[in-house]
Amino acid sequence: MKICMFHLLPYRYLPADFAERYRSVWVDIPSELFDPVRGHELYNQSLDELVYAAEMGYDGICVNEHHSNGYGLMPSPNLIAAALARQTRDAAILVLGNSAALYSPPTRVAEEFAMLDCLSGGRLVAGFPVGTSQDTSFAYSANPATLRERYYEAVDLIMQAWTNPNVFSFDGRFTQLRYVNVWPRPIQKPHPPVWIPGGGSIETWGWTLEHSYLYAYLSYFGYKRARTVMDGFWKKADEMNVERNPYHAAFLQLVVVGGSAGEIEDKYGPHCEYFFNTMLHVWPGFREAPGYRSVATIKAGLQGQIGSFGDRPPFLDWRSLLAQGNVVAGTPSQVAEQLEEVARTLNIGHLLILNQIGSMPHELAEENIRLTATEVLPKLRPIWDGQWEDRWWIRPLASAQRHAA
Repeated sequence: MKICMFHLLPYRYLPADFAERYRSVWVDIPSELFDPVRGHELYNQSLDELVYAAEMGYDGICVNEHHSNGYGLMPSPNLIAAALARQTRDAAILVLGNSAALYSPPTRVAEEFAMLDCLSGGRLVAGFPVGTSQDTSFAYSANPATLRERYYEAVDLIMQAWTNPNVFSFDGRFTQLRYVNVWPRPIQKPHPPVWIPGGGSIETWGWTLEHSYLYAYLSYFGYKRARTVMDGFWKKADEMNVERNPYHAAFLQLVVVGGSAGEIEDKYGPHCEYFFNTMLHVWPGFREAPGYRSVATIKAGLQGQIGSFGDRPPFLDWRSLLAQGNVVAGTPSQVAEQLEEVARTLNIGHLLILNQIGSMPHELAEENIRLTATEVLPKLRPIWDGQWEDRWWIRPLASAQRHAA
């Protein structure tokens, strides 16, 4: 089993009464709340945390793309990934991902991902999310009615650019290019592993399975609610006669580790509450632009990454977060037991762990990373050993160049 450390790079310094004073943490968050000096600190500390996770033994480290918000400060995950490519040695670098539909032309994504694959020595996992409604339809004014079709076309163009050795023309509905000729080319052949981060849309399942891409369910509602989504994914796999290889899927879970229940609540409780009640404080009108999700997905009652369209949910305290499975918490043995249940119940071979949560300070985040990596991960890795082939993992160079000390 592969376990990767996921990082949102959140803004930890929003005021305590943010949810009462401001409409939304996303799209129209006031710019005066961002302190660039603190931003300098956050970017460097977050890079240190990701590098530390790689050094502690995580199989991979994950970054992602978001816009106009205090929830995740990576409008360009490729910049963060480039720094990580030089500072790490063996860990996979998962960019989950580039919102391909927002790039014109999408070949820009093909070029930058190829650069990252070359720079890292073949350690890139290429993620292509459709993108949240907040990021796409509101922050970037993308038409929600055509967003998914634009996305499918963009990913198709990127894959052709990587696999066609010749210069070719592309005449799509949204992009027309006389010359497609991506330089540089990625190291991994025919292309880096492709992961599709999803928030629960039904149509993503079949498209992902049809193209043999990995489906990565990214949700903050925890493994208990994730059962509905992952059961739907595997049922769709059965319908399409695709084997239930657990490595074909990934899941994101928030995790904190400590010595006792009281210690864990004192250390981590306020930061997890900040995450769910402040960083996910999104005005309902921004959550899903009309046309963003299909009728089938809405009828299925599946929630998006941060919740369905509707009223603001009630305040979530620490005990509620544990009871609902939003956060897995406990001693190393307790956490390992719970995460094994997550892996087997959801049938996933790639587990993404969020160790830095909300307002969690740098030192505490590194303590959580260390405890998880050294005392939990070794108990999880053997879960699927010898049972399945992982065709969705990196294929790095045997002797890659290393950065100077």
